[in-house]
Amino acid sequence: MSCASAQGFDWLLQRLFAGLAVDDEAIARMGVGGLLKEIPERPMPRRISEPRQKPAATHKIAGLVLAAGQSRRMGARNKLLAEIDGVAMVRRVIEAVIASKADPVVVVTGHEAERVRGALNGLAVAFVDNPDFEDGISASLRHGLAALPQDCDGVLVCLGDMPRVDAAMLDTLIAAFAPERGKDICVPVHQGKRGNPVLWGKRHFTEMRDVAGDVGAKHLIGRNADAVQEVAIDQDGVLIDVDSPDALAALTSRRNS
Repeated sequence: MSCASAQGFDWLLQRLFAGLAVDDEAIARMGVGGLLKEIPERPMPRRISEPRQKPAATHKIAGLVLAAGQSRRMGARNKLLAEIDGVAMVRRVIEAVIASKADPVVVVTGHEAERVRGALNGLAVAFVDNPDFEDGISASLRHGLAALPQDCDGVLVCLGDMPRVDAAMLDTLIAAFAPERGKDICVPVHQGKRGNPVLWGKRHFTEMRDVAGDVGAKHLIGRNADAVQEVAIDQDGVLIDVDSPDALAALTSRRNS
């Protein structure tokens, strides 16, 4: 009966059949190379393995949080400073961005800038002032994009009034970013509805800087439909922005229920 694969004992038998001595000293010598010979049936670990391929380089995605708005629909109250479970809304948003794979994190301030920055004390972010905050979101977007490092591949544009967006959602968007396939606008979708934040590839920055008025870059998604990658998100936080007293009350009630 033949063995399926050669074993160390087979090499001992060969020596015995050949009339060679098999004492303790011979076995010891075989253990450092004589016995553990490379054979087709059982290659040894000392065989030089094929070089491993290096993992593909990850994309450098910055986080840009727009926190310069005047909160007009909240009346006299600055919605970004409204506390949710004792933490300012804007701080909750930025803590989620910091916890994600986005790096660096840039925060654009404008209206009540000192108060907003005070609420973010101790967080590892870079601040950019938007002196034109009365012009709306487009001005914040323009100032924020100008502050990004030149070597970033894309940016997650986050709104400071979406406290139910968490780091896992952001990382899901980052994982879907594939400029090598032409898919460099990643849009979160929950139950068929598109939401925020949106991840934009670097090649769209020029168009984004040209946006004017109190609007974001949403219309650019339709203009660049071929570049859009819809990303399914199983939670509705990507659809909820807190921009009115009723919305804040609904959010607080939901968290307490």
